[in-house]
Amino acid sequence: MRMGSAGEDHEDDRLSWLEKAETAERDENGSGLGGVLVLVGIGLALIAAAIFGWWWLHSSHGASGSGDLIQAQPGPYKVKPGDTGGMKVAGDGDLRFVTSDGGISNGSVDIGAIPEEPVAGSRAPGPKPGADAGATKVVAPVPQDAAEVAPRKTMIAPSTAPGRSSGSLVQLGSFPNKSRADSAWKRLSERFAYLAPLSPSVEKAEVNDSTVYRLRVNAGSAPQAKELCGKLKIAGENCYIP
Repeated sequence: MRMGSAGEDHEDDRLSWLEKAETAERDENGSGLGGVLVLVGIGLALIAAAIFGWWWLHSSHGASGSGDLIQAQPGPYKVKPGDTGGMKVAGDGDLRFVTSDGGISNGSVDIGAIPEEPVAGSRAPGPKPGADAGATKVVAPVPQDAAEVAPRKTMIAPSTAPGRSSGSLVQLGSFPNKSRADSAWKRLSERFAYLAPLSPSVEKAEVNDSTVYRLRVNAGSAPQAKELCGKLKIAGENCYIP
């Protein structure tokens, strides 16, 4: 019977020791969690205090003054001037454009004008007669055998095509096909009345291994061709005298 009692006492002693250890461990865990919560609460309180202080500083000191109404000065605040016309400035109001009155201004370009002729410069005076009288003349010897002298060939200039004097042609453009050239002539003759009576010509030519169609018109003479091309250039068209 004692042996059984001794075993029960020993079991009670062991269990009581375990209970003390578990209680101490629970106390330590509880105190650590509580400390963390305390630190978090302090941090939140500091943040809230900083926000409140910033709001109070800006809301209480943002505006100054008593808020009283400003009293107006006695008397009228607008005074009619003695001279209702205002100060007169010399030259003010003298210039008036036609378009401001609803009229049409003469701003068109005169396409009938021709370019100015270049100023002819003065030529240097030629040598006076008899100035080279004292110069030595060199005479070339004449060969005895007439057969040794080769006959000089006479160069014959090609004749001008009938009906077209030299310099009277005006080229109005170069086009890749004949239809484009015909369309260009139709547009130009309808735009410029002085081109309509003239007879156009479309000539086929080879330039850099490609076929082009040159639109030309015969002005009648070189001065008329120059005048015609000058009018077209003033109007913004391209042309040249070949």
